[in-house]
Amino acid sequence: MTGNSTGARGILFDVDGTLVDSNYLHTVAWWQAFRRMDHDVPMSEVHRAIGMGGDKLVGHLLGEDRDKDQDAELDDTHGAIFSAWWPSLRSFDGARDLLLACADKDLTVVLASSASESELKVMRGVIDADSAIAAATSSADAEESKPSPDILASALDSSSLTAEDTVFVGDSVWDVKAAAELGIPTIGLLCGGTSEAELRDAGAEEIFDGPRDLLDKLDQSLIGRLASRPAPQAEQ
Repeated sequence: MTGNSTGARGILFDVDGTLVDSNYLHTVAWWQAFRRMDHDVPMSEVHRAIGMGGDKLVGHLLGEDRDKDQDAELDDTHGAIFSAWWPSLRSFDGARDLLLACADKDLTVVLASSASESELKVMRGVIDADSAIAAATSSADAEESKPSPDILASALDSSSLTAEDTVFVGDSVWDVKAAAELGIPTIGLLCGGTSEAELRDAGAEEIFDGPRDLLDKLDQSLIGRLASRPAPQAEQ
């Protein structure tokens, strides 16, 4: 998208590992799915791939010479295992308040998730900040998952935002790489389990411990600086 037709400024948020404490549950779910299909993938390697969409994650961990006929079953098995933990999901401290604070600054808040529609619905309930959320994307809204930027491009389009008037908040190197392809500056959060060094190497401009830490320093962050900029002129 070129040119801002609405004059809006916005924040795109990843959900898993950024707002909801789910990355390690995803790690175990994928590890169990691989084990059930006789693939011995170390859990540490699985965790480092979390943040990719399921289609990319399987290929990344098993390689191109894998039996690709298993891909859909692996993805379905992961989803079934993960769904058993839905009642245990919790948002990170400050997640709800962070979204509300961004909305209070007249920033358009968009969830840019590669989760399935059903998973995203559950996580929105856990976050409990729908009054602040202007739009949300799921895996159904993109042809390719992260680290492809498709889901972020869809999030921009769904909210009439442009990359130059947007900040992305994520927790994985795949989040940062996807945003970089569109020229969106990224804030990295450590709460998903990825190190500061890895996030900075991928291109994250700022690092915070988690939603509460970012909220406490919001005015000094990329988000605060975006909010304080004169709003872009809407196209006539």
